[in-house]
Amino acid sequence: MLKLNTMVRIFYRRFATVAVCNGLILLPASAAPNSALPQNLSPWGMFLSADIVVKAVMIGLAFASLVTWTVWLAKTIELNSARRQAKLRLAMLESDVSLRYAQNDVGDARDAVAQIIQSAVHETRLSGDIFDDGFKERIALRLERVEAAMARRIGRGTGVLATIGATAPFVGLFGTVWGIMNSFIGISEAQTTNLAVVAPGIAEALLATALGLVAAIPAVVIYNHFARSIAGYRALLTDASAQVLLLVSRDQTRRSPMLARAAE
Repeated sequence: MLKLNTMVRIFYRRFATVAVCNGLILLPASAAPNSALPQNLSPWGMFLSADIVVKAVMIGLAFASLVTWTVWLAKTIELNSARRQAKLRLAMLESDVSLRYAQNDVGDARDAVAQIIQSAVHETRLSGDIFDDGFKERIALRLERVEAAMARRIGRGTGVLATIGATAPFVGLFGTVWGIMNSFIGISEAQTTNLAVVAPGIAEALLATALGLVAAIPAVVIYNHFARSIAGYRALLTDASAQVLLLVSRDQTRRSPMLARAAE
């Protein structure tokens, strides 16, 4: 009896082997390897196997992220230098000096506070050293225009950060929607709901959303940081303009007795 059972098991084993080889018995889809599935599911591998539209979205988001960090580096250097120069100029103006001394100190410099001083000196020359009632108003108007121009100059490039922060998530979402749509088309063509077939395409699509967030979050944070820094820089320029107006007022007070004595 034991020998008979052993012979039956051997027979069934050989029959099953022959049946599988000849296609008589179909193995489950999960048991058979699928050569169509991507073998590399790393971010780089998913990028290489992604659809051309999803690839374009990923490349665009990577470029946007590069632009964000480039603007951050350039504007950080520019803002730090401008703030440091403005503080030095403001310290000079806060000392008891005349407008002409301030002009000699700045020379032909092109920083913001230097242009404020030069604009006040230019208006003084145009007025012919006549300190009438409208003189201070003309000086104040010129200083406001210089402040606005310097604020616009220091704020160049930050608008790109706002655009990236607002649009990058939606661009990434577009890539995700496109990739998932292609995954569903693949499900329909393969006529299978096996998760192993669907998952790689969905993972590639979600990678686009992840890149969109990677591009958008730093852009928003950096833009808000620059907005606060630029506001502080504009406050320094406002203080410098106020100090220049004080110098003009002191010069007017000092010259009035001299002009009165000369008239006598």
